[in-house]
Amino acid sequence: MSLLVVGGLVDGVPSDVRIEGGRIVEVAAGLRRSAGEELLDAAGGEVLPGLHDHHVHLRATAAAARSVRVGPPNVVGRAEMAAVLREAAAELGPGEWVRAVGYHDTVAGPLDRFVLDAMVGERPVRVQHRSGALWVLNSAGMAALGVDGDWPEGAERDPDGAPNGRLFRLDAWLRERWPAGPDAGATLRAVSEAALARGVTGLTEATPDLARAEVNALSAAVAAGDVAQRLTVMAPADVDVPVGARVGRGPVKVLLDDLTLPVPDELAAQLAPARRAGLPVAVHCVTAVQLVVVLAALARVGTVPGDRLEHAAVVPTDLMAEVVRLSLTVVTNPAFVETRGDEYLTEVDPVDLPALYRAGSLLGAGVALGAGTDAPFGPSDPWVAVRAAVRRTTGLGRLLGPREGVPLRRAVALFGGRADAPAVARTVTPGQPADLCVLAGPLDDDAVLGPGGPGVTATVVAGQVCFTSEEERPVGAGGKAHR
Repeated sequence: MSLLVVGGLVDGVPSDVRIEGGRIVEVAAGLRRSAGEELLDAAGGEVLPGLHDHHVHLRATAAAARSVRVGPPNVVGRAEMAAVLREAAAELGPGEWVRAVGYHDTVAGPLDRFVLDAMVGERPVRVQHRSGALWVLNSAGMAALGVDGDWPEGAERDPDGAPNGRLFRLDAWLRERWPAGPDAGATLRAVSEAALARGVTGLTEATPDLARAEVNALSAAVAAGDVAQRLTVMAPADVDVPVGARVGRGPVKVLLDDLTLPVPDELAAQLAPARRAGLPVAVHCVTAVQLVVVLAALARVGTVPGDRLEHAAVVPTDLMAEVVRLSLTVVTNPAFVETRGDEYLTEVDPVDLPALYRAGSLLGAGVALGAGTDAPFGPSDPWVAVRAAVRRTTGLGRLLGPREGVPLRRAVALFGGRADAPAVARTVTPGQPADLCVLAGPLDDDAVLGPGGPGVTATVVAGQVCFTSEEERPVGAGGKAHR
């Protein structure tokens, strides 16, 4: 299959792009269309390497689309939250759960089963904290799980020993017990289509502790076309990933929390299975103390290409050199500057604010840097993250770490790296995979940094046009023309 992209800009230079067999074979101005060659008119728009979201949770993003939001700015008080949950409950059929996401303690304080019972007591309710670390169930939800008192470690209990509905880091356990939602293929397809419309051609699934069945289901979704992007899956060392043309294996995800933080030797032991399997690791790291432990543990076990720090929300200046020495890649989430920045300015220790979700200083120190959306915990649109990486402004327009801002093209490049090396740039040059994002115009501040983003007119994955903003129209000689 051959595709010719005409009338575009590559690195700001007028250029056409010829694609054959899923690879770019020619980039030059004035290329002539061959017989039967599919044609895509870029109409003066920038032709970029397709964006790769280096940290996303696909199934959770699909589920979030079927959920109600109960955190700021959507919901800002206990009475409003109760009204939202009751309205959602009234629209469901018998036995269906109310699933709520985005909760923050500023809405109604620390949640437990009793607080939720006062809001909705007759129907199962599950509420996810914005951090992703905590689910809270009401009493009806706890009963619906049918656990019969045998709650696992991670289920918080009151002083009298009774479970209070707060479940920490029990996503894998819960996934085995929650009733099945709507068709998984349809919900994943919706997530994939939304990503295509934003120019995303690759996704890295970063959910920890995926079971073999879950990994196989994601791979099957790619094979069935429900997920059109190339997919990289993080999985435990003992879980096989069915690698194929558009499915790859990512690092082994390791999750850390300050309350259960191991000492470096203990964390090194946790990393050992990945090292024995010859696999890189991706360590969830959101506080300075976590970073200290991770760096010490990795110094003990040694690093391999592909080792990553996920989030690296706080990176003190004096630790940057060690990150570089260990050849670690940081996968950051700049969109949180915009979507959570006003709360950070109120809640985060002022000492940590200058080190929060850094970009400019990390790049200046030589740290390998990529970015992900962390959807559904962050906005799924990578252009929000690009805007935040440049402007460093909160939702209310306040500056957060203004010295950490980066130029526009460098911000876009945070989503332009390889799946296995997020800081290694892909390019629109011969020999590269034909994964492309075509914008409505040049890549400039006016087009990209507005609220609506740059406007993506076409997305190409492995040489196939998977999204256009306009209808196709047939042309002669057996080819197709787009736009």
